[in-house]
Amino acid sequence: MYRLRLTHYLMIAPVQLMLIGVIFIPALYLIWLSLTDYTYGVDPNFVGLDNYIFIFTDPVFWRSVVNTLIVVNAVVFGELVIGLGLAVLMAGWVPGKRIVISMLLMPYAITEVTAVVMWRFMLEPDVGMIQWALTNIGMSEISWAINRWDALFVISLLSIWLSLPFTFLILYSAVTTVPKDLSEAAVVDGANRFQNFLYVTLPTITPAILVALMFRYIFALRLFSEVWLLTEGGPARLTEVLAVYLYRHGFRYQEFGVAAAAGWILTILSLITASYYLYQLYKRMFRDA
Repeated sequence: MYRLRLTHYLMIAPVQLMLIGVIFIPALYLIWLSLTDYTYGVDPNFVGLDNYIFIFTDPVFWRSVVNTLIVVNAVVFGELVIGLGLAVLMAGWVPGKRIVISMLLMPYAITEVTAVVMWRFMLEPDVGMIQWALTNIGMSEISWAINRWDALFVISLLSIWLSLPFTFLILYSAVTTVPKDLSEAAVVDGANRFQNFLYVTLPTITPAILVALMFRYIFALRLFSEVWLLTEGGPARLTEVLAVYLYRHGFRYQEFGVAAAAGWILTILSLITASYYLYQLYKRMFRDA
């Protein structure tokens, strides 16, 4: 038994060493860096919690937190509603289903930089086709370059379009595995389509919904490319999100201690979010089993 356990430990040792070298040691270094005043050509100077105090007293940081929460929740729940609706629709009979699913997955084949540049061109006030279409149907143009809320709306819409295939695939896979006998039994008992979805399909696919929400929250909290390439956090840093705040202090101002502290705050926020959904998954799939 002892030799068997030792063999197991030796077999997983390379992976554990890789995790320690790639995640644990850099995380410890980042904690130390967040407690220092450090920039190019200067030796790190220990300042304790000064970087965290600076961040928590910076109004730009709190505005970036608000922007992040607005965009992240709009993106995650927007994707959930649209992805769930499309998954239920595609699970039934749809003409040309394979072609439609292929079209739904196309945005996943486009890089973020390409997608942002494409959308930015379409939203240009003078030559953009989206602005032209809005003007021709009597609606006002989207002032994403000068208006904070228009910019956040465009960023959310772009992020939903880019990441919808991920959520759709998870939910579509879950919907197609719902036992047909449960749905047929519900129909025999007099349930209509909406009741069938509400009381049969939805409870069955709840673990998949939680998985999709967890991953999308973690990924969306790191939102950067859409904001930086579209507005660079402007105008006047009004559309800045946490990842842009970190990037600006780290690579524009060369304040590596402040950037490290902001990185740890973002990491802790992601861990809190993941912990909640992991607990919900554990409760539904294991504890209550």
